[in-house]
Parts: sequence; structure tokens; C-alpha cells
Amino acid sequence: MSLLPAEAVSLSKSVEEMSAAGDEPPSQYIVKDSCFGSADFSPSLSPFPIIDISLFSSPSSSFPGTEADRELEKLKSALSSSGCFQAIGHGISSSFLDKVRDVAKQFFALPQNEKQKYARAVNESEGYGSDRIVSEKQVLDWSHRLTLRTFPEDKRRLNLWPEYPNELRYILEEYASKIKVLTNNLYKGMARSLNLEENSFLNQFGERALMQARFNFYPTCSRPDLVLGVKPHTDRSGITVLLQDREVEGLQVLVDDKWVKVPVIPHALVVNVGDQMQIMSNGIFKSPMHRVVTNLEKLRISVAFFSEPEPGKEIGAVDSLVDEHRPRLYRNVKNYGAINYECYQKGMIALDTVKF
Repeated sequence: MSLLPAEAVSLSKSVEEMSAAGDEPPSQYIVKDSCFGSADFSPSLSPFPIIDISLFSSPSSSFPGTEADRELEKLKSALSSSGCFQAIGHGISSSFLDKVRDVAKQFFALPQNEKQKYARAVNESEGYGSDRIVSEKQVLDWSHRLTLRTFPEDKRRLNLWPEYPNELRYILEEYASKIKVLTNNLYKGMARSLNLEENSFLNQFGERALMQARFNFYPTCSRPDLVLGVKPHTDRSGITVLLQDREVEGLQVLVDDKWVKVPVIPHALVVNVGDQMQIMSNGIFKSPMHRVVTNLEKLRISVAFFSEPEPGKEIGAVDSLVDEHRPRLYRNVKNYGAINYECYQKGMIALDTVKF
């Protein structure tokens, strides 16, 4: 059956309604043949190391140089292999992270008519809702999202920022500011790990770099063997910072053609490389394919922040990372986010479309 944007909402009940009724998911949600990896497995040694980013986040750090260097080496190793790590020492208190989770849960627990006040417009990504339909062959995700731009500040669409729960706006604003500091420090650390001038990556983001928050809600699903919360994809960002559910796992990353679950560490933040950083690093840092599985018994929430360059700003490999031994792998690009989203919905790998 063809799926057209205007028809999408009328095809079935919402994911939440189907979840509450224990319905069999409609065919549009069933994941068919996937070209991304084989059966799940859990290695004895996690490929997602725990990294204390406080050791290299401050130039005036009181930690010995060797300690900072050791952590930077771990950072380089993680981002050039699995493309993902668990960050501690990020300076955000456990109690505040719990507040972020709480307001997310409270928002998604609101009556549907209240949430619909913040619904995204057709063919827009900001606001509350589920997938935009961009392809007739698109497999739908078993999830709802609230997506809000947080930077630049003058681009915030405050009419889409929920008034309830009462604390959500304040907490989101504070959390966004903390994540912006964290990502800037990470970009500097990533540059230093490759022996680059520390602003080599950060300068490519521009004065009006984007940051988007996405609150994710994954209801229970009667067929977790057939349906995904989010289908396999890479992120369009420079880096993505994810606060996982406090208890329920769901995120999996493709490592050596195997799906590996990312364990829950309640007050760590999961950091992964996005496609635009893979381009800037000339393929040294890897943007990992990842997905979210569904759960038969437990709902799950998470909160992701995506850090991106200004859309109209051209990005490309740092010159000193290109030589005769490592030629330039990707074309310089602008507005990469649009390329990535369309490829995601069509089951294509966006980075392959900008390779030389």
C-alpha cells in the first residue's frame, strides 16, 4: 500500500494506542530484509569505553598531563573504532539528569489532545509527532518524539515548547546550555587527540551552530521481534549526546557487522560521532550505524542532543588530515542534514552519497 504524507495519520491508530491495546503492528512498521548487520550479540568486553572527559575538558586542569593524554588516547581509540563511548566527569549532576528524565516522562504521559498542541507541521521536523513520510517504501518507527531547536537562541520556536509539565521549559534551557559547553569541550578534545589545533573542528561549526533536542518515547510493543523503535541509521550531527532511560536498555550499535547493546549507566551520557564529524576527520572518526529495539513489557524514554554546523556553512576534511597516504575521502558539503534525512528514510547510507 502506498504511503502518502496526507494519508499517514489515517492509516492506523497511533503507536501509543496500539501499544495500550496490545495490537499486532501494521505492515508499515514491520522491518523486512535489512542490509545492516547480523544477529544481536553481547561481547564480553564492551566496545563502548567509559571516558572521564573532565581530565581533558579544561586547559587549566589540575590533572597531570599523562592522565589527560591517556584519556585522550582512549577517546581517539573509541571514536575511530566503534564511534561511541560513555562520558562521565561531564559536570552535570545526577539529580539534574533525573529531572530531565522526569519531565520527559511527564510530557509523554499527558493526554493526547494536550500533546497535540505542540504537533509538528507536515513536512517539518520540529514539534511533537512521529515519522515524516518521505518514501512509499519507508518502514515506520515505533516511537513518538518531541523535537525542539535550542540553538541559536533566536531560532527557538517557543510555541512548540510545552507549557506542561511546568518545569520542562526551564530544565530544557538549562540542560541545553550545559550540553553546548560539553560538546564544545569534546570537539576540542577530539582535535587534540589527533594532534590538531584544538579549534580545528569547532571553527567549522560557525557562530550560529545548530543544536536540537529530541525527547524520545518508545511504548511497549507486542512484536519486538519484528518492529524497531528506530530503524538503523547514522546521525547527521557532528556529535550526538544521549541521556538513556535510567533502567531500560534499547540502543544498539553496529560493531564489526554485529549489533551490540549499549549498557545503561544511569548518570553517564552516551556520545557518538555523527556523519559530519566523519567528514571533517577525513574518515578517522567513525559515525556508527545504530538502532533502537522495542520491548514487550517496558516503555522507554531517552533524550538526545544533536550538535550540527550552521546549515549553510561548508564543511570538509581538516587540511592536515589529508595527505598522499590518506587522500580526501569526502566532498565538501553544505546542508548535510537534508541529505542524511532523505537517505535515512530510504534505507540508504548518506555518507556514501558524498564520497569521492
